[in-house]
Amino acid sequence: MISKEDLKIKVSKLIDEKKDIPIDLSKDVLSNPETGYKEFKTSEKVKNIFKSFDLKVKEGIAITGLITKIQGANPGPNIAIIGELDGLPVPGHPFADKETHAAHACGHHIQLGNMLASLIGLNSSEILNNLSGSITFIAVPAEEYVEIEWRSLQRDQGKFEFLGGKQEFVKLGAFDDVDISMMTHARGNYEGFGYGGTGNGLIAKFIEFKGKSSHAGGDPHLGINALNAANLALMGIHANRETFIDEDHVRVHPIITKGGFVVNQVPEIVTMETFVRGASIEAIQKSNLKVDNALRAGAMAVGAEVKITTLPGYFPLFHDKNLTNLYVENLNKSNHRNEEIPHGGGSTDMGDLAHIMPVIHPYVGGATEASAHTAGFLVEDYELSVIEAGKMMAHTVIDLLMDDATEAKKIIKEHRPVYSTEEYLKLMRSFSNVEVSNYNI
Repeated sequence: MISKEDLKIKVSKLIDEKKDIPIDLSKDVLSNPETGYKEFKTSEKVKNIFKSFDLKVKEGIAITGLITKIQGANPGPNIAIIGELDGLPVPGHPFADKETHAAHACGHHIQLGNMLASLIGLNSSEILNNLSGSITFIAVPAEEYVEIEWRSLQRDQGKFEFLGGKQEFVKLGAFDDVDISMMTHARGNYEGFGYGGTGNGLIAKFIEFKGKSSHAGGDPHLGINALNAANLALMGIHANRETFIDEDHVRVHPIITKGGFVVNQVPEIVTMETFVRGASIEAIQKSNLKVDNALRAGAMAVGAEVKITTLPGYFPLFHDKNLTNLYVENLNKSNHRNEEIPHGGGSTDMGDLAHIMPVIHPYVGGATEASAHTAGFLVEDYELSVIEAGKMMAHTVIDLLMDDATEAKKIIKEHRPVYSTEEYLKLMRSFSNVEVSNYNI
């Protein structure tokens, strides 16, 4: 009987023999970036490659999402390997779309590549005949929580319910038959691999201050300045920062998306977007109340109206310990540097999946030193971020599904989900709220 290590050598050889395919896909996607729920070209590229391997593809999930599956020789758990389709608006990025400014400044293009590399390594009868279970490859839309106003309009029109792609996948039942999920994310200013750690969750808010227009020079006393209301609200949020507890890792970072229409008119409509991030749902909820109070106070101070739309965001991220240990064993057998990473202030809807099933969300280096979501973020080492990252996930799948899937069954048995799918969806929906407070004088 073939050993796990011999099978992993065969998997790596299969990936190396066809490594140009996932690297070329990653570079093609980099040059054709699209934002969430609009990834039609990207989705088509991934679908065509799936079909080139004679695989059945389920498409159009949450608008642009895709799923394909390969089956081991014997029944067993279903392991998902995930890649994300979307970029985000980053003006000035060298590969940004000239019209939409969309760019892969977070490295989602290499996620699709390393997911595909794993598929290439595992999609062989020689490999699958030794596995008990299945491997599902999922390309999900809309991980970047951006364009909140546009997505809210699409939601109101019934295009989708949740602004995050994995959340919508959960609602649609696309993860119902998945037992374990994994994906590998790019990381800037980093060598090798990072594993473990935790991440913030978030609530998103869209705010509209409504005042009264008048001539800014001739009759400012007849107007109600919505921009002044917004600025006072921002100061109120800032005044609360010293009350945030350090271990809660709270982050509130609002932007003004519309500051008025013309300079010689008292601003009547001013809009803002913000996230309220934190390391726990309780910390997010507590901080969210303080933000709402500051928004109301800004409107009250000048006699304006404020409409606060609160949207469910992402749950905090954590990793299954047993699954992480299995992944780290493969890292340790490789020649790649690896280390456990600390808590991160960012957010991902992989945190939502972590509350439902065992997940890992390791990071891989190979990008520039620039921070993610900036014009300077570029992947330089595709061999590491696509090929080697794909191998590490494929090797972990071998560990999970060989020997009658003993390791996978152990992980599933010992894992304690925080919520059932039904409980998760109920809590998500409870975060949605629209409040209008009118303080017009």
